[in-house]
Amino acid sequence: MDEVWEPHAPAAGALRPLSADGLDLRAGGTATVRPVAEGVLEVTAESDGETRVEWRVPCADATAFWTPEPRGTGWLPAAWSAPRGISLAKGAPVAALVGTGDVALCAFAADRTDVLAGAGVVEENGEFRFWAQATGRLTVRIDTSRRHFAGCLADLAGWWGEGRTAHVPEAARRPAYSTWYTLQQNVTPQAVETQAALGKALGLDTIIVDDGWMTRDRARGYAHCGDWEPLSLPDTAAHVGRVHDLGVRYLLWYALPFIGKESAAWDRLGRYALADAAHMGAVVADPRYPAVREHLTDRLARAVEEWGMDGLKIDFIDWFAVPDPPAPGPEADCATVDEGVELLLAAVHRRITAAQPEAMTEHRQPYTSPGLWPWTTMIRATDCPLSPQENRQRTLDLRLVAGPVAVHSDMLMWHPAEPPEQIACHLINVLFAVPQISVDLAAQSQEQREALAFWLGVVREHLATLQLGELRPARPDLGYPMVTATGDGTVAVARYAPLPVRAGDGPWHTLLVANADDDPEVRLPGLRGRAEVTVQDARGRIVRSDTADLAGDDVVTVPRGGLLTLRRTRG
Repeated sequence: MDEVWEPHAPAAGALRPLSADGLDLRAGGTATVRPVAEGVLEVTAESDGETRVEWRVPCADATAFWTPEPRGTGWLPAAWSAPRGISLAKGAPVAALVGTGDVALCAFAADRTDVLAGAGVVEENGEFRFWAQATGRLTVRIDTSRRHFAGCLADLAGWWGEGRTAHVPEAARRPAYSTWYTLQQNVTPQAVETQAALGKALGLDTIIVDDGWMTRDRARGYAHCGDWEPLSLPDTAAHVGRVHDLGVRYLLWYALPFIGKESAAWDRLGRYALADAAHMGAVVADPRYPAVREHLTDRLARAVEEWGMDGLKIDFIDWFAVPDPPAPGPEADCATVDEGVELLLAAVHRRITAAQPEAMTEHRQPYTSPGLWPWTTMIRATDCPLSPQENRQRTLDLRLVAGPVAVHSDMLMWHPAEPPEQIACHLINVLFAVPQISVDLAAQSQEQREALAFWLGVVREHLATLQLGELRPARPDLGYPMVTATGDGTVAVARYAPLPVRAGDGPWHTLLVANADDDPEVRLPGLRGRAEVTVQDARGRIVRSDTADLAGDDVVTVPRGGLLTLRRTRG
């Protein structure tokens, strides 16, 4: 194995070759290899210090390198590129090299949440090199079975799930409204209740109130975080009760790590700083200290215990992932920051679920570690306002390795002049996630409301297929121009480019084709038999309804933002 220049990575130390069915595999310390399935093996290595597992595959017919991080999928990095530093608070220990036909040339995951992972093309010989490194004992599962990359990643997520518990309430998979892009910090009880009522009528079952509720300052920044007093939501419990009377659940936002320099908590907790976020007007509090964890747990739990909220939106957990944290002081009871983060999130989870067993907790990309599954119910794509393709790619990347956790889109917003067809396309781009909406619903035109209500209805009606079915995104190198989900006797296809829809002849009874492309001519090669055909436009209005004999080469006109529904009547 040739040496690779690693200007951004620690030295690997001595690695010895391992026998692995033709895989060019090496490891440090004491290492063993265990076959798991055809083309799948586990490597366990252990040493007193840093332990590395490294392997290479031919970079032949490769099209994309996949990771679950924002903008993490697409190009093939060089082997000398900086590795990914993964911790409980940031990232997930998984990646895949994808080839032609969307097969995984090699996919891998580590059993630990605190690893350093490198991958890239070896310039000298055209191989693709992977490595993972941690202190002590490390197990890596490597999949070279050349199955569809989504199936390989789902299996790796299933491996993570062995022994981990996660309860996801049904409500976590229902469309939600967020106040952030709509209200920014201008939060009032009346504004929240107005949007909750309008949203419920359109199919939005939860409202998430974001920044601004805990301060009267409207200058942005986080200098007032830490006290978490509902200054902009007076008589909070009564306000929450009015939202509940609408049939809407209520989540409240917290920037968990920040102790603001203008907060009352600053004098007591400002000295427990993990890092200074001066440009934010705050410090990142160090969760290794019991005083920090107790304060934050009490502050967050109030929302559910005292005010009757249905859960929390916990933001900025990734800020705990400080590259070089200071040494813990004598009052700390944890050696590592990850230990403190886990104790903090576990304490918050215990408190809120004791008060409300179906309490929900939202996390956000990039804190996507499987180690966080016990403490969360949904993961949201990181911010990408008015970027439908980016929202699509981020939600799909998350879906592939989220295991049992519900995946939410970044909040959908649009210009007041947006046509209903484009609003429909925003929703189609996140069709395989839980849509969050953040526009002023009172300002929407009748046509805009119709498009929103129609597609939210599709999401709710076909939730089992869209969110829980077998997911097959196509062409990660092109940003997933077509995505298919199969389940519950239904095949759902979202089309983002003028591509033919190949549903196959499996045992499905309903085919849904959501068209987000400007080309209305949807080609259906290979489909045969008699079927009921319904075509709806972006607002849900029926533009075609009849029965057709499919001949294997049919073309159906589906307007942009519209939906084709085929129901088989016979084969």
